[in-house]
Amino acid sequence: MYEPINRDNVLEGAKLAFGQPVETRYDFEKADVIVSLDADFLYAGFPGNVRYIRDFAKRRNPDGKMNRLYVIESTPTTTGAKADHRLPETGNGVVEMAYALGILLGVRTDAVRPSVPQFFQPLLLDLKNHSGASIVIPGDHQPPLVHALAHAMNANLGNIGKTVFYADPVDANSINQTESIKDLVSDIHAGKVDLLVILGGNPAYDAPADLDFANVLKNGKVPLRVHLGLYQNETAELCQWHINQAHELEAWGDARAYEGTVSIIQPLISPLYGGKSALEFVALLSGQADATGYDLVRTYWQKQHTGADFEQFWRKSLHDGWIESAGFAPKQMALKPGNLPHPSDHDQNAIELNIRRDPTIYDGQFSNNGWLQELPKPMTKLTWDNAVLIGSKMGERLQIKTCDVVELELNGKKVTGPVWIQPGVPDNSVTITLGYGRTRAGRVGTAQGFDAYTLRTSAAPWFATGLQIRKTGDQYVLASTQGYQSMDTPDGGHRPLVRETALEQYRNHPNFAKEQGEEPAPGLTLYKPYPYKEEDYAWGMAIDLNSCVGCNNCMIACQSENNIAVVGKEQCAIGRHMHWIRIDTYYQYPDQETRDRDNPKAFFQPVPCQQCENAPCEVVCPVGATNHTSEGLNDMVYNRCVGTRYCSNNCPYKVRRFNFFLFQDWTTPQYKMMRNPDVSVRSRGVMEKCTYCVQRINERRIDAEREDRKINDSNHEDELKTACQQSCPAGAIIFGNINDPNSKVSKLKAQARNYSLLGELNTRPRTTYLAEVSNPNPELKS
Repeated sequence: MYEPINRDNVLEGAKLAFGQPVETRYDFEKADVIVSLDADFLYAGFPGNVRYIRDFAKRRNPDGKMNRLYVIESTPTTTGAKADHRLPETGNGVVEMAYALGILLGVRTDAVRPSVPQFFQPLLLDLKNHSGASIVIPGDHQPPLVHALAHAMNANLGNIGKTVFYADPVDANSINQTESIKDLVSDIHAGKVDLLVILGGNPAYDAPADLDFANVLKNGKVPLRVHLGLYQNETAELCQWHINQAHELEAWGDARAYEGTVSIIQPLISPLYGGKSALEFVALLSGQADATGYDLVRTYWQKQHTGADFEQFWRKSLHDGWIESAGFAPKQMALKPGNLPHPSDHDQNAIELNIRRDPTIYDGQFSNNGWLQELPKPMTKLTWDNAVLIGSKMGERLQIKTCDVVELELNGKKVTGPVWIQPGVPDNSVTITLGYGRTRAGRVGTAQGFDAYTLRTSAAPWFATGLQIRKTGDQYVLASTQGYQSMDTPDGGHRPLVRETALEQYRNHPNFAKEQGEEPAPGLTLYKPYPYKEEDYAWGMAIDLNSCVGCNNCMIACQSENNIAVVGKEQCAIGRHMHWIRIDTYYQYPDQETRDRDNPKAFFQPVPCQQCENAPCEVVCPVGATNHTSEGLNDMVYNRCVGTRYCSNNCPYKVRRFNFFLFQDWTTPQYKMMRNPDVSVRSRGVMEKCTYCVQRINERRIDAEREDRKINDSNHEDELKTACQQSCPAGAIIFGNINDPNSKVSKLKAQARNYSLLGELNTRPRTTYLAEVSNPNPELKS
């Protein structure tokens, strides 16, 4: 059993602390103080992150009891961006910081009291003052020692059973996956394997480099090799047989969530290409040639069910989507006696290589997904590539700039890749992400980026010291969707795009958001006001920047809902990406003169069409393709558009997208099933943009008129949501009728934190923002 992004360190850390593997669950809604030890728990890939985002965001309300987040991390992440205090450290530095914090919290009573940075004393006091209401959470990639330290610190702080819970492992067989694949390779070399069946994996590409799995398959020591997978990938190429696997949406199955809840997987469609699920294929090998996925799942749960009426239980489980009472109950755990070992020594001056999962394509299994390839990375906004991330101090010292191609060498292994200077990367640290450099991924994923697995070994899968970096003299084009990532101007000024303040200042000056920017008086306009009726709908949106964690869920949801095309790297590089909503990432430097050497604060800002009352796009369209509706939307009539692009030139928010080429595939039949039939598919020469999901508005309007009521009335609250709102795990996006003073959106817009983006232009946007409020420790200046 092997996956390249596994939880070996998590389970080994639990064994070190408790003597047995357990899963750790966290209740962020009850936590007043959170300390992240390189844990990016607010982004995809971290188990339970969707629930964690929602719980964390609930506690970021500055008008309530606001939590405080400290982050010590080895590379900039979305979690670090939301931190009230962020400390950049190398991967090994995080281990040392965790060990020092553990000593201060009494984990090792015999150890010498460490010298710690100024960052630690207020943090330590904050944790002790919130015993039983705090969380210390380690990153999955951190070594077992850090996980064991976190368990001990949570125990000493009294968090167990209050904000931190333990349960049995989710995996049916909780083995060390790295050791498992090493054992397999040893058996192959020893001639013990006659038949190798690979279910869905791709070890020829993603196994540790020191195992040289591709050559192990090539040398012929395994007489018969069979691969089951969605794609004929790098591993399938080295097997005599490749079995077409059914997609998860085509197959029956069951799955266990991060906290133990079991769901029944029901197919949405019959297999398009006659594929077999892993369940059906294993059943075939065991002699059940005619067994279907449905029969296998139903039979298994029939044996597990102890009640009398199985049919009622089965139907209820299918209806609800999960099996009642099948989750794992919290269990009591006792720390093993004895002190934890000291961190291993490392060269403080050596350059560290930090290997991480990719924010969009994960470990490479999603390489052939165009939506994810074109989804901008949350911190860099890069698309279609991975990059060598280094900090500005290191870049200056080595005379390396963005888009320079460098050669990375570690233990005799070499790989070349382009550089991206990323604010917040620790000095003497290099970060690369997995999943790229594929040779057989499909039309979309092949030959994108460079292969970071080349430098990944079983002994050091996540970070290693001793990296050598050299400039090659070459240049490489990187496609980023955001050209300006600082709110500070060269002359030392500040653009208040994201308006923010600290909690103490907010309580003293609640109207700070409006004071940071000026908006003209309502009557100061050359536009004739639109006549609205009070009984009509007036659609508007409010986006709470305090809740937004930059997860990009809204972008993918919008793309799926509205049939938005993928345009490719070349078009993205020249600014022709098509996303109707984007997440801008801005950096703010505490000291303008030393901006390249500081640890900047990062902010996220979702930007859809602002649906302006005084819309600059409408007055310049020569053919009347963009119009103001009676409900305040800026609609697009695609059939009228002749592609002058005057509207895009006149839009200060740059949220209108133009089809320069025929980006849509009109001929492949399967794509017709992928598209939303309620939204038209646009062709070349047409301008398009967000319309607050007008197809959903019209659908709900018809339903409401049938029942002689209003949309989203008190009995049908939240019946109408935009795609971005529906998918937002943080609840940061609220849409509704601003003519209704009792609607959620009206209540948000009435708050003191509400402001308009570029409000000084007098566009009167229907989309507004709630300013961000951080909760720094008064004892810490930064």
